[in-house]
Amino acid sequence: MRDTPGPAGGERFETDVPARLDRLPWSGFHWRVVIALGITWVLDGLEVTLVGSLAGAIHQSPSLALTESQIGLTASAYLIGAVIGALGFGWLADRIGRRRLFFVTLVVYMLASIATGFAWNFWSFALFRALTGAGIGGEYAAVNSAIQELIPARYRGTTDLCVNGTFWGGAAIGAVVALVVLDPALVDPEIGWRAAFVVGGALSLVVLLLRRHLPESPRWLMLHGQPEEASRIVCGIEREVVETKGWLPPPTYGAVVLHRRGAASIAEVWRAMFDSHRDRAVLGLVLMSCQAFCYNAVFFTYALVLTRFYGIPPHEIGWFMLPFALGNLMGPLLLGRFFDTIGRRPMITGTYALAGILMAATGGAFAAGWLSAWEQTLAWTVIFFFASAAASAAYLTVGESFPLEMRAMAIALFYAIGTAAGGVVGPALFGWLIEGGQRLDIFWGYLIAATLMLIAAATEWRLGFAAEGKPLEQVSTPLSAGR
Repeated sequence: MRDTPGPAGGERFETDVPARLDRLPWSGFHWRVVIALGITWVLDGLEVTLVGSLAGAIHQSPSLALTESQIGLTASAYLIGAVIGALGFGWLADRIGRRRLFFVTLVVYMLASIATGFAWNFWSFALFRALTGAGIGGEYAAVNSAIQELIPARYRGTTDLCVNGTFWGGAAIGAVVALVVLDPALVDPEIGWRAAFVVGGALSLVVLLLRRHLPESPRWLMLHGQPEEASRIVCGIEREVVETKGWLPPPTYGAVVLHRRGAASIAEVWRAMFDSHRDRAVLGLVLMSCQAFCYNAVFFTYALVLTRFYGIPPHEIGWFMLPFALGNLMGPLLLGRFFDTIGRRPMITGTYALAGILMAATGGAFAAGWLSAWEQTLAWTVIFFFASAAASAAYLTVGESFPLEMRAMAIALFYAIGTAAGGVVGPALFGWLIEGGQRLDIFWGYLIAATLMLIAAATEWRLGFAAEGKPLEQVSTPLSAGR
């Protein structure tokens, strides 16, 4: 690293931190990053699946007795909390660092999840769900940005999709847990659904311990006037990798020139998103909002459809959730590497389009009454095999689209806008449609979701960009880049 006099905006310096991070072979350090940060998605999947699986039990709970519409509204409360949490914590993550936010957001999530198990009425349940969502929203911003900044460029797409996809590993665990806690022969259902939230939140303590051993993102330090500290952390990572992998390959590109500066201002963020990167802003907004509507509309009301239209008892919902969750998990795991080899644009376009077409076809079959409960579950499993990869790629796209100084805020903003536009409306709308009890009405909801996924596919094909294998600094030039 070399410092030279710079313009009024700050001292200019050169740093090879990005090149050194991107040349690293996959190692134990990268596994620790994936496990300690990505495990949040497992816990989130566990939490959200429990709500879906437990919807019938919560509806029948003598202490809560929520209606279908109220269950839909509590799902929307969770997503509203996630929107607020993403914006607030995302703003902080770009200013005080990724590592500090790892702990704050996880503690918020843990305490709120435990509190959900002690809810006494609709309003307390909705409040605790909103606070749980706030913690998860903050996690999406801080964790996604850190993973993208720490993982070598050639593995970034695969890793990001797989990490986001592990949400469904948690969902599968949640489905199995629901089978136990909702079995009246084993646990009183009134105690079972409450215990599930308490235990799920308490598991976050393990994650807190794992994160103690992760460093701050060197790229964040580099861009916030601390290139010396960034280089010191990279040296430590390199020493660890050399001990297990041998000598490191040479960097494939040179140093970058930056200016020392503080965090990006709101005005700079606005100009970057809606002036110099307008097409990418439109793309991110469409991808995030369309997948959010499709996912949240179907997933948060999954159990209600099975109980209302197929007569599945609440304590058996987990058997139907399990294959659905596994299909969602396998999508990113099996398709993720193709986003780094075939490329972002064709893969994102294809997964969104396939999900939309299959959603429309399945909606028609549901309306006609052609499907049994297991056939309906199989159809949803196939649809969301592709939709899961598409949704994970939306987070990847938003993170790669904008300069490093505003990465967490960009992820947070588009997550918030997309969730508010597609995710909050979806569960409430479908809860209302299901309460009406008419299959044809629900079909129109599925058709809206299908149309939105096809619109997202067309938008990606028109505005998508190649980021596979490229350094983050090349995909989007930092605001502090030297001229």
